[in-house]
Amino acid sequence: MNKVAIYPGSFDPFTNGHINIIERGVKVFNTVIVAVAHHVSKKTTFTLQERVEIIREIFPNSSEVKVDYFEGLLVDYARKIGTNIVLRGMRTVSDFEYEFQMALANKTLYSELETVFMVTESAYSHISSSLIKEIITLGGSAKEMIPEIVEQKLREKLLKKQEA
Repeated sequence: MNKVAIYPGSFDPFTNGHINIIERGVKVFNTVIVAVAHHVSKKTTFTLQERVEIIREIFPNSSEVKVDYFEGLLVDYARKIGTNIVLRGMRTVSDFEYEFQMALANKTLYSELETVFMVTESAYSHISSSLIKEIITLGGSAKEMIPEIVEQKLREKLLKKQEA
C-alpha cells in the first residue's frame, strides 16, 4: 500500500530539523509531501514561491520527497491530494499542546485524517525560526542549523532589509 504523508508548515526558514523529520519520515511512509503553507495574515521572510524553490533545491529529483504548497485548511488539501496522513515534528514539550490541539481540530474536520507525531532528534530540538533569524541578523553563522542555501538566501534577505 502506498502511504503518503503530508508534512505541512511555513518553513520560514527551512532548517536541519525539518530535514531530520523528512529523512526519517520517508523511512515510514513511501512519500512525504512537504506542503508549504501560505497564510495571508502571517508575515514571512521568504515568499511562498521562494520557500518552495529552496526546499526543491534541497531535495532535487527525490522520488520520496515532493514539494507543494497550499492555502486554506490542511484538511481540504489532504482530501484534494487523496491522503489521510499528516506528519508533524515536535521539538519540545511546549510544541505538544499546540500540535495536539491542531490534530484534534483536524480530526474533527476530517475524521479519516491521522496525525503522526515524530520527535525531532535532540541535536535539532533547540532550532527555531526566530533563533535562526536573530543569529543571521546579528552577523552570526547558523551553518550547523540550516542548509547552506538557506543561510545564503536568508543572509541576503535579512541584510538587505537592515540596509533599507
